[in-house]
Amino acid sequence: MFIAIAGKGGTGKTTFAALLVKHLLEAGKQPILAVDADANANLSQALGIDAPDSIAEIMRAVSEEREGIPAGMTKDRYVAYRIHQSLAEGKDVDLLVMGGPEGPGCYCYVNNLLRGYIKELARNYRYVVMDNEAGLEHLSRRTTQNVEVLFVLSDPTVKGVRSAGRIRELADSLKLGIEKKYLVINRARREDIKILEPEIAGTRLEYGGMIPADPAVAEYDLHLRPLVSLPRDSPAVVAAGKVLTTAKVL
Repeated sequence: MFIAIAGKGGTGKTTFAALLVKHLLEAGKQPILAVDADANANLSQALGIDAPDSIAEIMRAVSEEREGIPAGMTKDRYVAYRIHQSLAEGKDVDLLVMGGPEGPGCYCYVNNLLRGYIKELARNYRYVVMDNEAGLEHLSRRTTQNVEVLFVLSDPTVKGVRSAGRIRELADSLKLGIEKKYLVINRARREDIKILEPEIAGTRLEYGGMIPADPAVAEYDLHLRPLVSLPRDSPAVVAAGKVLTTAKVL
């Protein structure tokens, strides 16, 4: 199953990705491939995996000829070899990091590679979880394709929910073939959801549920503790489990 997470900046996409991986592991759904497709990569810390070389770093080294390509090997084959080398292996979870753009604002070549190699790598995993960058870039570049479930994260604000609706509109217009799209409101209170009900309906996303603000998440972040090690009774962990059950991911 290929699961992607999108949303505007600051909505807690990486936290949700880590909670998703935690629940998959506890449900015995491994092996899992986690993909950090955010230029501001920090999924490795949330998963407790040492950050590997990113695809972007590899591409820069190759393009600047800081890495020599062995005789008889094409550039694409060498890049494929290096990307496989850069895959960070954890306990039942492997991590691939996209990294920053190869040039001023240019993701094209990196995204093309990411799309191709994720498709190849995905054959070896039961689940692929992609933590996408803020905004809509990953969708317009068509990096996120063949996704079965898309979770669109929002904060408990009108602006955030409307941004989630625009992500749904773009995904539909690009005909990405995403089977299910769910809205998740992060760091919210039940009274927030009641007020936001008309906006939520306007997104035309299925409402997957809410995740409350959880002091344990902030505490773990502060002390650089992996979020996958949060206790099972942590409010954010419990709520994320309900969202995943609603979406039939577990």
